[in-house]
Amino acid sequence: MKIRQLTVFRGPCAILSDINIAIPQGKWTSIIGPNGAGKSSLLQAMIGLLKWDGSITMNGVDIAWFTQKDLAKKIAWLDQSSNTAEEFGDSLSVYDTVMLGRLPHQGWLHLPSETDHMLVEQALQQTDAWHLRHRPLQQLSGGERQRVLLARLLAVDADILLMDEPLANLDPPHQADFLKWQGNLMAQGKTLVTVLHEIHFALRADHVVMLNRGKLHFEGSSRDPKTHQALVLLFDGRIRLEKFGDDWVALPN
Repeated sequence: MKIRQLTVFRGPCAILSDINIAIPQGKWTSIIGPNGAGKSSLLQAMIGLLKWDGSITMNGVDIAWFTQKDLAKKIAWLDQSSNTAEEFGDSLSVYDTVMLGRLPHQGWLHLPSETDHMLVEQALQQTDAWHLRHRPLQQLSGGERQRVLLARLLAVDADILLMDEPLANLDPPHQADFLKWQGNLMAQGKTLVTVLHEIHFALRADHVVMLNRGKLHFEGSSRDPKTHQALVLLFDGRIRLEKFGDDWVALPN
């Protein structure tokens, strides 16, 4: 996925301007930045939810040429604001919520296929939420709902997965599970893009994109010392990076 000279708007205001990024195919890219940097707006532009000027292409084809349904088959999206109880009705079950991820693949008024049911079960099993399948979504805890919404994302079976704060409300064991899911998805050739505030998790990605004040601050390999220098600069020297085993951890300076 390539982004060229991108300007993103919320109403009349430009939130991001002159963004040029190459998202590596089949890899994990994390997006980092201070509050208000434009991270969520970038993902929303990539899924076609915000107005933008410039170019966003997949395999050389501009996403503007895709219908909304075809785009929804190719790009799955997890919104950070989705995990609120008020968004869901009293009776929508966990299973039906995850089945919503299959809508782009279903015809008008068609019943779910055997493949749809198989992928929904597979996604719920993968996110440790299968035992919740009959429960109303609104009655779940925040962490349980987050796992269900991740299952809905997986059920789409899209080539590109965009995730805004996917670790929100997850306890440490399920955060560790998330890293395993990432590895499994990349082994299937999926392209992953996550907005994360947890820098130690973000630096586990293959590729890092940094935004600040609506501009591209830096992009590069997560293991490159230049990336680490840029990250410290991004937060005005208020953090430092320390190596812990094979991982890098951000600590207050």
